[in-house]
Amino acid sequence: MPSTLLDLCEYREEIRKSRFITLAAPITSAAEAMSFIERHSDLAATHNCWAWKLGQQYRSSDDGEPGGTAGRPILAAIEAQDCDQVVVLVIRWYGGIQLGTGGLARAYGGGANKCLQQAAKRLLVQRSDFTCSCTFSELALVKLRIAEVDGLVVDEQFTANGVDLQVAIGDAHLGALQQHLADLSRGRILLARR
Repeated sequence: MPSTLLDLCEYREEIRKSRFITLAAPITSAAEAMSFIERHSDLAATHNCWAWKLGQQYRSSDDGEPGGTAGRPILAAIEAQDCDQVVVLVIRWYGGIQLGTGGLARAYGGGANKCLQQAAKRLLVQRSDFTCSCTFSELALVKLRIAEVDGLVVDEQFTANGVDLQVAIGDAHLGALQQHLADLSRGRILLARR
């Protein structure tokens, strides 16, 4: 099951006099990934190579290194570690010794791999979207029950009769949550798949 990082992670190494710093972080959008890359890139460095993956979207950059020797190996490391919603930036200061295309691919991919291996991660739960309605007095308990099964309240709309909720729930917890909500409301609160 794919996972994402809990927080920023860093890995440093020196390979044949070239210094490499790898930074990895969780992301929730492509814009957030690009913002991370802009904020953490070192303009004084020789290369700032990166890759990010967000569901089916992904991008990478070799930033002047020979084609396919930096961005793709970083992306391959993200996939090899079964990560998603992650951005990885590898900053290189050239040390005067050529690494060759294989050496570059190993350096960039290896640094990304080691950084992601040591990072604190959390599993990404696959959730489905549902709607339900409750009264104002039930709202706090409904939100508590949703949080207990690692669900998310995506949206809430207040109406004259109560609250309409859009929620995201993992399929494994669906039955238990439906039972809790039914018990709470004497069968009135029902989850409807969107």
